[in-house]
Amino acid sequence: MKDPRKMSPWIWCVLLFPLAGEVQAQVENQVVFLLGMFQNVSFSQNETVQAVVSRIPFEVAYIMLQFHTQYRNATLSYTRMPGAGLSLTAVDSGLLSHLRPTQTSLSLFLLSPDGSSVAGMGVILPYTRADPVPGACNMEFNLEIDPNVYLHYNLYETTVRFAPANIGYTRGGFPPACDVSKGSDTRWRLQYDIYQYFLPENDLSEQSLFNSIENMANVQGMTENGKLVLTLSSEDVTQAAFSSIPGQGVIYAVVVRDPVRNTSAAYVPVHTYACSFTSTMDGCLTLGMVITKVFFTITGLAGLFVCFFGHRFFKCVRLSLTAVMGVVGGVILVMSWWRFGSVMACVVVVGLMLGFLLASIVFFTPLGDIDVFRRSDVAFWIPFCCIVVVVPLFFVRWPREGNITTCGVVGGYAVVLAVNAYVYTSLSYITLNILKRFINNNFSAAFTDVPFQTIDFIMITVWVVLCISGIVVQLYRERTRPFFPPSPYIMWRQERERRKTNVLDPSHHVPALPARFLTRVRQLTRQVEPAGEHTPLLL
Repeated sequence: MKDPRKMSPWIWCVLLFPLAGEVQAQVENQVVFLLGMFQNVSFSQNETVQAVVSRIPFEVAYIMLQFHTQYRNATLSYTRMPGAGLSLTAVDSGLLSHLRPTQTSLSLFLLSPDGSSVAGMGVILPYTRADPVPGACNMEFNLEIDPNVYLHYNLYETTVRFAPANIGYTRGGFPPACDVSKGSDTRWRLQYDIYQYFLPENDLSEQSLFNSIENMANVQGMTENGKLVLTLSSEDVTQAAFSSIPGQGVIYAVVVRDPVRNTSAAYVPVHTYACSFTSTMDGCLTLGMVITKVFFTITGLAGLFVCFFGHRFFKCVRLSLTAVMGVVGGVILVMSWWRFGSVMACVVVVGLMLGFLLASIVFFTPLGDIDVFRRSDVAFWIPFCCIVVVVPLFFVRWPREGNITTCGVVGGYAVVLAVNAYVYTSLSYITLNILKRFINNNFSAAFTDVPFQTIDFIMITVWVVLCISGIVVQLYRERTRPFFPPSPYIMWRQERERRKTNVLDPSHHVPALPARFLTRVRQLTRQVEPAGEHTPLLL
């Protein structure tokens, strides 16, 4: 047998060439992370990417890997082959690893779970032994230490849940017990702050999402850029509910604080658009069906007409009330005005419409998110109904002014709803949140905060201008006219009495309608006899 040391260099090249290709493939599938630095990562189907971080300082006790995509699932795993309890598949996912006393590097793995290409953004964040450990007291989800926030949404609400945290401990140490006692030296002293961050309206781009994720990935970014919505103690259930806003990107983040050590740590932030990017029917990119846009376009045109001509064409307002109240209620209102000339019933209903809109506006403000209104339906609906009922009382004293005001306010809001069918605006949720709470009993606990951005301020300006101009125009036009159009029935009776008493009126000599009808019937049924010869005889 030939000595290997004496083999030809060409033979060594042939033998090592396959190994060189394998090493090169591993290098290509390896991504090096720097602590706290964001890294764009993409991988195709059947490809596993190794995320490597090295030169970890000894004061770092544990690190967290976050990976975010816009809508495609990605799998994060502690091992190259994912397994139960060792991996997580989600759009926003994260893994937390405690370090050994002498450990200075760490490797985790990313792969596509469904065989499709995935592109996203990742970051590795370091934490010290004094920082609390997010999800270290997990008893509900699959991972032993689960720093993730789990999100579920439907048409009404979006719910976020997360596992309780534990207080920090040193490298290689044993974690403190989670539920042995509730002393001040246990995890029960921890507090949880839930933050909300709205993406730019009408922006579904991936770059916008990644820029926002960078702003909300760590504790400092969450506290500076996010809005603190709720603070939970360790005694509370670790979940919160929010109003779903289809088509609007929202990021939810959780910060766990240790008030004794004055330290904090961040869970993995999650995002949602409350819609699906992969659905072909009414997905994020096709929100709003054609029939919906046609309906709200007609509603907007009708609202624009009512805003400037609603009081002049009082019948149009009654038709609107018929649509709102139903056929029976609308017919009763119309008959009360047509037969008796009473407009008070219509005016009261119009006042209730304005009262409903004003009450919705009041609870659309941060006042609606006060705990007493969220936790008790009675505490919410009593003041709401009081506002609705009080408004019509002013209409009894000033019916014409109240009706014109309602035409301006409600008509202007109808125009806003029409615009919302094409361009998202938060003002549509003024009434939609009330309807959600009325239909869904579980919606009362949800936070109803919505974004206020440039388009919303533009639509508020348009609404105010339409209200003021519509009210002013109608008050000026109606200043010399009767308060309300007269009843058709009363006008007919007055005209009939006038014809009876005024003998000089040609209509006085016209037979009554029954007599004219009988005469016409006789003419149609009587046989016409020949008239004979009418030519005079010539002598």
